[in-house]
Amino acid sequence: MSGSTFGSIFRITTWGESHGPGIGVVIDGCPAGVPVSENDIQNYLDRRKPGQSKYTTKRNESDSVEILSGVFEGKTTGTPISLLVRNQDQRSRDYGSIASMFRPGHADYPFTEKYGFRDYRGGGRSSGRETIGRVAGGAVASLLLKELGIRVMAYTKSIGPFTVSEKDYHMSEIFENPLYMPENTVAEQAGEYIASLMAEKDSCGGVIECIAEGLPAGLGEPVFDKLDALLAHAVMSIGSVKGVEIGDGFAAASSRGSVNNDPFYAQNGVIHKQTNHSGGTLGGMSDGSRLVLRAAVKPTASIARTQQTVNTAGENTEIEVLGRHDPVIVPRAVVVVEAMTALTLADLLLRNMSAQLDHVKKIYTPVPEV
Repeated sequence: MSGSTFGSIFRITTWGESHGPGIGVVIDGCPAGVPVSENDIQNYLDRRKPGQSKYTTKRNESDSVEILSGVFEGKTTGTPISLLVRNQDQRSRDYGSIASMFRPGHADYPFTEKYGFRDYRGGGRSSGRETIGRVAGGAVASLLLKELGIRVMAYTKSIGPFTVSEKDYHMSEIFENPLYMPENTVAEQAGEYIASLMAEKDSCGGVIECIAEGLPAGLGEPVFDKLDALLAHAVMSIGSVKGVEIGDGFAAASSRGSVNNDPFYAQNGVIHKQTNHSGGTLGGMSDGSRLVLRAAVKPTASIARTQQTVNTAGENTEIEVLGRHDPVIVPRAVVVVEAMTALTLADLLLRNMSAQLDHVKKIYTPVPEV
């Protein structure tokens, strides 16, 4: 299977299946000297692990990370970093009844058509559990960004019809509710909505917003590897994400140039923007302002309702997806969006070091002639 590697210089390769022995990631291209510990990475993994609340699957996994290589005495060594999380609570028997049926909303059918084979135990490589490797890799990328004064943060903007308006954001409340929403009252309303859907054996989706502060201007390659394009690639590669927008996104289509343009002004020799409709990018490059992106996440595909489907023999049949499933994926996907954003930015920062000769000279001082 190709396509399990992301990045150019700061590069990750994820591996493992939902019901195999474990899940992991290999990080290549991380500079030596970045402070990293298992606890640092664990803090990120704990945000996506199951069993956090009544709105997540009851699969009992500690998701404890082990650093196998690339870190010595608390700092990266510049060699490949290998991270492992062992699976501990697989219940493959829960999926035996669907081995010969294609679940609506899942990758079962196209996966079988592509490979002629399917790991039906929880979705195998197509399972949301694959994101463990992404989050672990993103944790290391975030630690690198932290050393450069860059902060990436994601949160839930909406669940179903319940949306937090930007004017009502209280960032301190993000970790005070199980949905990671920046407003506790809306989070409570959204929780009641999810509970009502659970009673109906149904599910819902939502929108995740991610911001990055402290970015320098000029990150991104202006043609095919635009900052916008790579972020869209990164975030759209997350299972269940069906749309990505930067800044005003689709709302820009109904705006006007006089409104959508962000006027510049200079203050103490530094260029700023009066507004940020562009979401921190211009011409495919960062413009020095706050980066803002949003990801639309579809409703959880695994629901216990009776649904129409087809089996591997091509016969019409019905299916009820049993097992332990999230009624909403959004809360656990928040840190995944954050991780993929951090990975993209870390990679582009390293790529940008060669954009100007002066940058190279700062590292490689010419040797005086003898």
